[in-house]
Amino acid sequence: MKPAGRHPVDALSAVKVRNAKEPGRFADGNGLYLVVDPSGAKRWILRTVVRGKRRDIGLGSTQLVSLSEARDKARDMRKMAREGGDPLAARRAEKAIPSFKEAAETVHGIRAEGWRNAKHGAQWLKTLETYAYPTIGARRVDHVDSADLEAILRPIWLAKPETARRVRQRIGAVMDWATTAGHRTGANPAALVGPGLARQTDKKNQKHHEALPYDEAPAFVSSLRTGAPDIVRLALEWTLLTAARTGETIGATLDEVDLPEAVWNLPPERMKGGKPHRVPLPARCIEIVEQVKDLGAYDYLFPGARRGRPISNMAMLMWMRRAGYTATVHGLRSTFRDWTAEQTSFPRDICEAALAHALKDKVEAAYRRSDLFAKRRDLMNAWAAYIEACGDTVVQLRAAQ
Repeated sequence: MKPAGRHPVDALSAVKVRNAKEPGRFADGNGLYLVVDPSGAKRWILRTVVRGKRRDIGLGSTQLVSLSEARDKARDMRKMAREGGDPLAARRAEKAIPSFKEAAETVHGIRAEGWRNAKHGAQWLKTLETYAYPTIGARRVDHVDSADLEAILRPIWLAKPETARRVRQRIGAVMDWATTAGHRTGANPAALVGPGLARQTDKKNQKHHEALPYDEAPAFVSSLRTGAPDIVRLALEWTLLTAARTGETIGATLDEVDLPEAVWNLPPERMKGGKPHRVPLPARCIEIVEQVKDLGAYDYLFPGARRGRPISNMAMLMWMRRAGYTATVHGLRSTFRDWTAEQTSFPRDICEAALAHALKDKVEAAYRRSDLFAKRRDLMNAWAAYIEACGDTVVQLRAAQ
C-alpha cells in the first residue's frame, strides 16, 4: 500500500489497515487518513475545514478505534464543521465534563469544612462509593438520568429506607453541583425519581428524620435555586433563612416587610405566642422579596395558585418530597436550631429568641426588656453566610475552569 496522493472513497479495508507497515499517510476518502508513524504506531486523522481553516483532527489509535468507527467519527465531525461548529472545541468541552465519581469527590471537597466531624465526611462519600459508584461512578454527569437513580435505589428503597434517602439526597447534591458548574442541563434526576418505586411506609423512621441535617442545608438551597425562580422554592428558602414557622411564611404579606431596614415585622395576631415579632433579614431575603415582586406578588409575599390566596404548606412539602427530602417544612426550624447548638457560640437565649420561643422561666421573662434584635441580626447573618459558603465555592470553581 502506497502513501496517499489522491482521495479515493473507502479505499482502506480492515486487512489493509492491519498490514500497513510503511510510514506515511494513507487516504480512505472524505478527508479520513490512516497515519503510520516511523515507530510503527498507527492512528487516524481527519483533514477538514473548520470555520474557513484547514484542520487535522486526531481520531485515536487503530488499537482503540476500528476503521468503521473512524469513518463514523469522521462523518460526525464533518457534519458539525459544515454546520458551522468546531469539532475540536466540542471534543475539548466533552472531555471537561467529569464523571459522577469525579463530581462527587469535588462536592465532598467543597463541603469539607462544613462536616460535623471527619467521620461524618467520610460516611458521606462512603455511601456513594457503596451504592452509586457501581452503577454511575464512571458515567459522565450529563449522562446520568432518573432511570439510573431508580436502579440504584430500588434494592434498598424498602429494605433500608433511611439509607435510600441519604443516597438519593447525596446524588441529588452532586447533580445540583454539576448543573451549577455548567456540566449538565435539565432537571435533577433525584427530583424525578419516585413513580417507579414503592411507597415507603416506615412512618416512625420518617418522623425521627423530619429535620434536614444542617450540613445538607447548603445543598438544599442550591437545589432550590436551580432553574428559574418560582414561588414554592423561594418560600422554602425564606423559611429556612428566617427560621420561621410554616404558617408565618404562608401568611406573610409584602406590607410586613420593611426593605430599607431589612426587617420582617409580624403582628401579634400572626404569632403563636400572641406577641409581635421582628425578624432581621439577611441580604438574600431582600433579594427574595424583589424576585417575588418580579413574579407578580401583590398582596401575599408568597401567593398561591388561586388569586387572593397564599401558598399552601402542601405545595412546599410536595416539592421537598419530589426532590427526595423526607424532612418537613416545619423541620427546617430544627435545622437552624441544630446548627446554632453545634456550630456557633451564640448564647441560647439569642437562639431561642430567633425562633420566637417564649421564655419558660417566668421570672426571666418578666425582667427581659429587649428582643435582642441586634444580636439576632448577627446570628441570622451568620446563618445565611453558612448556607452561602457552599454556593460561593462552586462559583469560584466555575470561574477557575
